[in-house]
Amino acid sequence: MSELPAIARHAGVVFVGQLAVMLFGLADTMIAGRYSAQALAALSVGAAIYVSVYVGLLGVLQALLPVWAELRGAQRHPEVGRSVRQAVYLCVAAIVLGMAVLLAPGPLLRAAEVPPAVQADAEAYLAVLAWALPPALLFRLYSTLNQSLGYPRLVTLLQVGALLPKVGLSVWFTFGGAGIAPQGAVGCAWATLAVNLGLLAVAVWLLRTQRLYAPYAIWQRLERPDWRQLAAFLRLGVPAGLAVLVEVTSFTLMALFIARLGTLASASHQIAGNVAALLYMAPLALGIATSARVSHWMGAGDAARARRAAATGVATAAALALAAASALALAAGPVARLYVNDAAIAAAARPLLLWVAAYHVSDALQAVCLFVLRSWRMTVTPFLVYALLLWGLGITGGYALAFHGLGPWPAMRSPQAFWLASTGALTLVALVFGALLWRVARGTRAGGDAAG
Repeated sequence: MSELPAIARHAGVVFVGQLAVMLFGLADTMIAGRYSAQALAALSVGAAIYVSVYVGLLGVLQALLPVWAELRGAQRHPEVGRSVRQAVYLCVAAIVLGMAVLLAPGPLLRAAEVPPAVQADAEAYLAVLAWALPPALLFRLYSTLNQSLGYPRLVTLLQVGALLPKVGLSVWFTFGGAGIAPQGAVGCAWATLAVNLGLLAVAVWLLRTQRLYAPYAIWQRLERPDWRQLAAFLRLGVPAGLAVLVEVTSFTLMALFIARLGTLASASHQIAGNVAALLYMAPLALGIATSARVSHWMGAGDAARARRAAATGVATAAALALAAASALALAAGPVARLYVNDAAIAAAARPLLLWVAAYHVSDALQAVCLFVLRSWRMTVTPFLVYALLLWGLGITGGYALAFHGLGPWPAMRSPQAFWLASTGALTLVALVFGALLWRVARGTRAGGDAAG
């Protein structure tokens, strides 16, 4: 039986929800861009730092998806509830760590030589988002649970339902009105805080009232920390979170270094980065769906179905990525003009979007491979590959090419230098991850151990 229908249904639902979340960021970018170029630059820098913190911590929690999917596949339902309750301790620790970083971003901003005017606005933006982080991570724990159980629809409905309130609040708080003074980029942060609190409140209510969660006995008294189980979570989640952190901080460092090139460069890079993140939603959804399916069959003891699901997910990601990249390459100019009225920013963003098209193909393939490798408990090696290639080649090479020149090439003094180097680095990552996945699948067929 083909795995494609099950993966496609799951991925389609997850994609819609993730797209809604990405539209939060897209709307904020457009709103800030229409408020002022400085607000857009501050949003670019502040959002890069917040996303690095948030997604890195989210990676730790998201790595628990195969654990719960395997328990469900093995019909060990009560153990799912106990595992989720223990994961709350992990989530609280992640919240404390993340807030500490977001409330004191000054050293990072100064080290990156962000212009003082942009730095002040970025710090104010991050101070609000620090308080939006706790409900965001707790809601993502609920989201990961639903994805592992094969019930992503409720999460998607909540994310889609929050889109209009988020856009409305961002416009209101950014431009002011009805007794609210204009707040620029900080207004987008206040809107995010309000929406995150609402999403968490509804998620808690659903956990307590919906019968679909009854077999898993989730809503019980919170037990004391089970240090053995928490250590197992950390062994799986920390390398996975670090891998995601490396990937995301490659974007963060790009934004911070590009800020040195001026407001025009920073604003155009924000558009390119936003489009890249938007395109990433499809392979992200496929990776989540494929990982859940692979882990389910591994828990059920059917290794052949697990391998078949992995191959289906990767092939589907490749086909969709090629189609999306081709469409973006053909429509780079109009896409840039959708974001801003400023002709100079749109013109600067167009060549960056051509690099985004090339970048996306490798990004899609490595993303799905990464999620599937986690199903085989392989998290350390992907982290090391990310660190070596994305930081070592992508950021270091991009920095050298942008500011100092590289070999026979003079300094480009352009964001294109970073996109060129990052595209090359991510292509190598995709090739390595593909080889690792092929080896892991063969090892499973032969009864080998795939952890690493």
